[in-house]
Amino acid sequence: MQHLLHLDASARRRSFSRELGARFARNWRAAHPGAEYTHRDLAADPVPFITEAWTEICDELLRAGITDPARYPSALRTDTQRAAWAIVSPLLDELLAADTVLITMPMYNFSIPASLKAWIDQVTFPRMSLAGTRFVVIAARGGSYLPGTPRAEVEHQERYLRHFFAGHFGVTDAAFVAAELTNTVVDPTLSHLADAHARSHADAIAEVDRLSAEAETVTEAAR
Repeated sequence: MQHLLHLDASARRRSFSRELGARFARNWRAAHPGAEYTHRDLAADPVPFITEAWTEICDELLRAGITDPARYPSALRTDTQRAAWAIVSPLLDELLAADTVLITMPMYNFSIPASLKAWIDQVTFPRMSLAGTRFVVIAARGGSYLPGTPRAEVEHQERYLRHFFAGHFGVTDAAFVAAELTNTVVDPTLSHLADAHARSHADAIAEVDRLSAEAETVTEAAR
């Protein structure tokens, strides 16, 4: 059975990234009636930062050569490690159960929100592979960070996640969508860029629709 894990990371209750993510999830669920769907709001219900006990678990996994998530609990030796695992376990179960992971986020200070980084740190273990999982990342950015723009070199949002997904998880199927120049709706000094934002937003909507339709096609081909 198909399973979508949907993660929201925007501190805003109403945001461009949440709006686009909800559209993808709605399309995906309509295309997969009866499929599993899990939604986690990382801003409203923050994941704790990792602790020393978490690092101890990683050390034990490395020493024991454990790569199968089902064997992770065998590395727990102390009460603090078990308490750390109680935080990790439901997050990891959600991730491992998903065929598709949808991440929506704003750009904060050229990078990803701390709430998303905390989730990544909690669910990432040595030699862990998610090679068969599809990731769809939908971002909103106050300015423009496209190739060729003055701020392209400080785009550490998509670049970081692309390197991380491929380099650590072995992910080969990752799609990225970004609505840019969102600050034009609140900053009068950017009003001259309002049309560029509108085009970027419209392009993002079209890409979300394409990706959610593509997900249906991929699923049908796999049956």
